[in-house]
Amino acid sequence: MSVVNAGKRLCIEGLTKTYATRSGESVAALGPISVDVRPSEFLVIVGPTGCGKSTLLQILAGFLSPTEGRALVGDEPIIGPSIDRSMVFQSYALFPWLSVLENVEFGLQRKDISKSQRREIALRHLKMVGLQDFANKSIDELSGGMKQRVAIARAFAVDPSIMLMDEPFGALDALTRRLLQRELLRIWHEQQRTVVFITHSVEEAIFLADRILVMSSRPGQIKAEWSVTAPRPRDVTSEELRQLERKIYALLDEELMKSFSPGSGIS
Repeated sequence: MSVVNAGKRLCIEGLTKTYATRSGESVAALGPISVDVRPSEFLVIVGPTGCGKSTLLQILAGFLSPTEGRALVGDEPIIGPSIDRSMVFQSYALFPWLSVLENVEFGLQRKDISKSQRREIALRHLKMVGLQDFANKSIDELSGGMKQRVAIARAFAVDPSIMLMDEPFGALDALTRRLLQRELLRIWHEQQRTVVFITHSVEEAIFLADRILVMSSRPGQIKAEWSVTAPRPRDVTSEELRQLERKIYALLDEELMKSFSPGSGIS
């Protein structure tokens, strides 16, 4: 399969984010973080709740501005949202008043292409996720797993170079989650996009990632990283990957204890 728009390099340089509370205090949520994401790399980020994972992803999407530092796609700084960076959310973020096909077509309206071309592209991507027979269904007729497949089809349909995925399978049952993990890897292998994927599941990270970053408790920084070189499809029950899982959990347990320590702000 020919790739129209292959993944691009994503560079994160000294990125921080500080929020102001209603009482006027400053809360350091993130960073500093510096990471180079290689073109077409599948990068997975894990970390304790509240460490700034989603904040980082929203900065990369252009929804938030960093307090310090910058992020670049290639040589271009990220200064706002772009059709070249697609986002997939845990909550699907579909439009219930539109059909399945119209949801996938939605982002394509920003491209200078005809209505017939939009339909052709949307149908092709619905076929890619196995939902071509549901094109004219309404969103509320779909299961949770099917809704997430529509969200994935919509994200890929606009031909982005970078996919940003914020716990996209977190709300799904275990069997549906396994199915969609495999489907995502198949599509990623065909499309060769750069992926930044956030999850709380260490097993999911190991199954999917080229590289795993572990974030510290707030303010989130990169505590450790591992390249996962085991061939795909991976057997996460193998001793090699179980050892990696134990190492990552040990780090996460350490960071989680910090989150609940006195003065952490968590009650």
